[in-house]
Amino acid sequence: MSSIPNEFRGVTAVTKANVYFDGKVVSHSILFGDNSKKTLGLIYPGKFHFGTDKAERMEIVAGDCVVKLDGQSMEGTYAAGQYFEVPAKSGFDIEVKSGICEYICSFIS
Repeated sequence: MSSIPNEFRGVTAVTKANVYFDGKVVSHSILFGDNSKKTLGLIYPGKFHFGTDKAERMEIVAGDCVVKLDGQSMEGTYAAGQYFEVPAKSGFDIEVKSGICEYICSFIS
């Protein structure tokens, strides 16, 4: 379990949403003073594949999801307070079976 933040102070929020899969995945970018970036998002029920350029840490804020990293045969289930990491130049399948999964995506250098 990790300590998922409740809020971020002193950031710039980008108002234009990142919309994927016909609105079934939506996020907003937040920019920090140190030039780092995170996205805060929602995933509605469905199964989706994402590719990564940079390495990512996906922290689950609410709800749950099933994840399979590219190149792996095992799936993992993640719920609020848990996270998974995705290598750079890779990808993952994520499935939300019901409800809404809320997440924080951090881009790892």
